[in-house]
Amino acid sequence: MGFLSADARLGALDAQGIAGLLAAAADLTLIVDAKGVIIDAAASADCNAPVREWVGRPWIDTVTIESRPKIEALLRDAQKGTTPRGRQVNHPAASGPDLPVRYSAVPAAAGGAIVAFGRDLRPLAALQQRVAEAQQEMEREYHRIRNAEKRYRLLFQLSSEAILILDGAGSRIAEANPAAVALVGKAAKKIVGAAFGDLFDETSRRAAQSFVTALLVAPRVDNVHAQLAESRESLLLSGALFRQDGAANIIVILSRMGGATALSGEKTGMLNALERMPDAFALTDSNRRILAANAAFVDLAQAGSEEQLRGEPIERWIGRPGVDAEVLFANLQTHGVVRHFSTLARGQYGSSEDVEISAVDVAEGARHYLGFCIRSAGWRAGRERLGGHELPRTAEQFADLVGRVPLKNLVRETTDLIERLCIEAALELTHDNRASAAEMLGLSRQGLYTKLRRYGLGDLDDDEAAGDGE
Repeated sequence: MGFLSADARLGALDAQGIAGLLAAAADLTLIVDAKGVIIDAAASADCNAPVREWVGRPWIDTVTIESRPKIEALLRDAQKGTTPRGRQVNHPAASGPDLPVRYSAVPAAAGGAIVAFGRDLRPLAALQQRVAEAQQEMEREYHRIRNAEKRYRLLFQLSSEAILILDGAGSRIAEANPAAVALVGKAAKKIVGAAFGDLFDETSRRAAQSFVTALLVAPRVDNVHAQLAESRESLLLSGALFRQDGAANIIVILSRMGGATALSGEKTGMLNALERMPDAFALTDSNRRILAANAAFVDLAQAGSEEQLRGEPIERWIGRPGVDAEVLFANLQTHGVVRHFSTLARGQYGSSEDVEISAVDVAEGARHYLGFCIRSAGWRAGRERLGGHELPRTAEQFADLVGRVPLKNLVRETTDLIERLCIEAALELTHDNRASAAEMLGLSRQGLYTKLRRYGLGDLDDDEAAGDGE
């Protein structure tokens, strides 16, 4: 479509103005005579084409062989005065790729000259090249993702471990592999889409729900006990949270307790008893981080649930400040078992309690587990205490106190205790005769009275008034 009034608008332009318009109208502007020879040319600064070298040459000789028919068509259409049609041609370059240009030719007013307007297609070609490379890269990435999905899908289907994929928002089962279908004992179509808690009996549904809730705030949760509703089989639940397309999903691994085979009824009963026993029990890994704990330990630590304790170091809850806990762990590492270790248990809200700990180091293949049974010490009749600790009876028990009781206190209190026991034994052997007891102990009567006052033994005033029982 042409101008509405070209004469009125452009008639006043001189030759210089027309030349400026022609040069600005395109990247390349060629003026070709009736014989097809370039008689003048102009190029924009961005084009950087050798147009001055083309002046005086036939237009058809400045392009590649396959582009020559297009130049002939451009000249023919311009001479006929038909509507200009753009055609892409290539100008050969001395080095590097050819120069692609899209030309449109129109007849000039005088002498049969033709004006050819050219658009440099190199920026468009570069953009098309980048688009093609990006498309190829997307194709390669798409195939890589598809292949990875095939591999993981195959692993998911062939895995011997029972695996469920849960929709984290609704806690419903999105996928179940064949091993999980076989373990649960239901058809796959009945499992997929069902609520996760419906797989378990009434006593385990609360634990299953707590398991899912804990996974929404923790990266991983392991070894949660639950019992299937259909087969009444005991399982351990382990899981992790992952996100896909902005939505939370949960992968759950169902394991039979005790490994590949189910535990016997007696073993299951023993685990249940351990869970309900009044003494606190905790299982840790070799780094002393809690893996499982019974309800009594949860109460001792003043925690809200077992999930809050998992992964925490057990020394956070047991041992006096200083080397107390390290003494326990050193003995456990050396002997593999520790009995009646007196120490302190602490709750997270500041409570403390004297306790006795029995611990064992258990090896299962290449892995080591530490089991801790923690019992409140309280007051027990017939036990002498040393600085808040039970009187040691053997050299090993004395060694256990090193690091927990200063040496001077250990020596002083042990000496006092032995001295008191000897005095009591002498009084018992002499039927409470002070003079004979002092002679048996190699003490003066006054020295014996001093020690009796010190340890609060006997009614000294009455004894002295009665002549010392002689």
